Order: sequence, then C-alpha cells, then structure tokens
Amino acid sequence: MTATTDEPAAHRVAVLALEPVVGFDMTIPSMVLGAALTEDGTPRYRVDVCGLDPTGIRSTAGYTIVTDHGPELLATADTVIVPGTRAPGPRVEGIVSPELAAALATIRPDARIMSICTGAFVLGAAGLLDGRRATTHWAFADAFRAMFPAVHLDENLLFVEDGNICTAAGLAAGIDVCLHIIRADHGSEIANRAARYCVVPPWREGGQSQFIERQVPDPGSDGTAPTRAWALRHLERELDLNTMAAHARMSVRTFTRRFKAETGLAPGAWLLRQRLRHAKRLLETTDLSVDAVAHASGIGTAASLRHHMRGELGVPPLAYRKTFRAG
Repeated sequence: MTATTDEPAAHRVAVLALEPVVGFDMTIPSMVLGAALTEDGTPRYRVDVCGLDPTGIRSTAGYTIVTDHGPELLATADTVIVPGTRAPGPRVEGIVSPELAAALATIRPDARIMSICTGAFVLGAAGLLDGRRATTHWAFADAFRAMFPAVHLDENLLFVEDGNICTAAGLAAGIDVCLHIIRADHGSEIANRAARYCVVPPWREGGQSQFIERQVPDPGSDGTAPTRAWALRHLERELDLNTMAAHARMSVRTFTRRFKAETGLAPGAWLLRQRLRHAKRLLETTDLSVDAVAHASGIGTAASLRHHMRGELGVPPLAYRKTFRAG
C-alpha cells in the first residue's frame, strides 16, 4: 500500500562514511531505521550513505564501497550519522580535513547529528561536542578524554543524547541508539516492530560498562546478582544501601565494592536507573496516575518522579507518556 499524499515525507538520514569506515557501523542505520514502518508498510526514514570521495571509500573489513551520494546530501538531511572510523592517534590534526569541515558546515542547524563508536572522534574534532555529554567505545575512552577535555565523556553508557546530538558507544550500540530515535520520533510500537524484524531486543538492560574488561569476581563468590534480582521484584519498597547489603549478607563496604565490579555502577545509581526504567514502562503500558507510578516504582512522589525524569530524559512523565504510549 502506498502512502497517502497528506502523510509527511520520510525523515531523511545521511550516513557519512569516512575512510576507513567501520563497515558494521555503516550498515546499522540502513538496517534498523529502514525497518521502521507503519502498519501499512510506509517507511518512516529514508537512509542514504554518502562520502567525500566518489571513487570509493575503504572499509576496515577489507572491501571498498562506492556511495550513491556525495557530501551535498548533508545539506538536505534531517539526521546526519557518522559511523565509526579507524580510531585516530594521540593528535587531533588531520581528523577533520578542510573538505570534511566544509561538508559538516552545510548541516542544517535544526538537524540531528549522531555518531556510532569512534565516529565521536570526528564530532569531537569538529568542536560539536564541546561542553556536551557524550560517549564512545570504552576501549578508546582515555584517548578521547586526552584529545577532547571539554567533552563530558561517560563510557559506561550505551548511548548519550544531549540536545540535537546523540553519540553511541562501540559497534552494536549503534543499534540501541537507532532504536532510541525511532522511539523518540514515532513511539514504542514502531520501535518494537523494528527490533523484532532485526531480531534484537528493543531495549538492552545495563550500559556499556557490562562489556568493559574488568577483573572477574572470585569463582566462589555468590556475587550481588541475587540481591539485584530481589530488588527488581520489590522496587516499591524503601531499599537503601544497608538493606541491600544485609540481604546479600555482606558488609556495606564489601557489597558496594562487589556491586560496582559486577555492574559498573554504585548501588544507588543502579537502583535509581531501574526505578526510572520501571516508571517509564508503567507510563507506556498503564493508565496509572503519575502519583501511582511514582509510588509503584519506589521513587516516592510525583514531584520526585518529575525531577528525575526531567534530569534523565528532559521531559516530565505526562509528556513521556504522550510520546511513547504504544498506539
């Protein structure tokens, strides 16, 4: 079935492949955003790949691609995505050539700009991330901080949205951020259908910290997983650090150390994240009042829930419900 004439045009996405491009990163937007369809099969996004060199762009996977578009596509795009490129060395010089700088300067002021993996280095070198929160592949976090001290980097997250700029962590985190923008643009129903088509979870629990190399806990340790599972079943309770440590039969100091080693987060930060996630789920799937959602998720009052959701997402609960409520 074709789209009716009064339907809005598909959101135009330009994927800017920079040599040597990470092939996996480059294909994520076309695959995931391309799966965002209405019930009648109307595409919500038109995704095209563009490059600076019309003769071909080498990839890190041993092949060369020839794009259908040049950098002129950036000027008409609603969203511009920079996939990963080979992680640069310790110097900024050369990351943004005059040709690339001129191309980036044509991006519309109201366009969304995204990076996947080491594509964040390009945005950082262009000055687009100064004073903003961002993320990149955890393996290159130290190099990124050394090169761009004005950027507030958090390598523990799968993706970060700061204003009109989104940065995704390493490789497959590009899938997470693409699903996120589908949800933000068109709601949970279309995002969930896209995830099912791509055979990926619509939302991954935890952050990039779960994939960071860290010392493996002692084989004989029971760990904090049972307490985390118990806490998730009782989010409405008043769960403080002492209560969780007592459930795990550990001292507060030992519990805190093991918890952070296993999750990458302090217990309080992890608990708040789970409560907010549960609150968002209730806002999406139930008609409970904001007060009831705040109580059921353990956040307490509607005022507290509004405070945390504004800080985390930039929107109050009712606005979130209106945006993401399925259907």
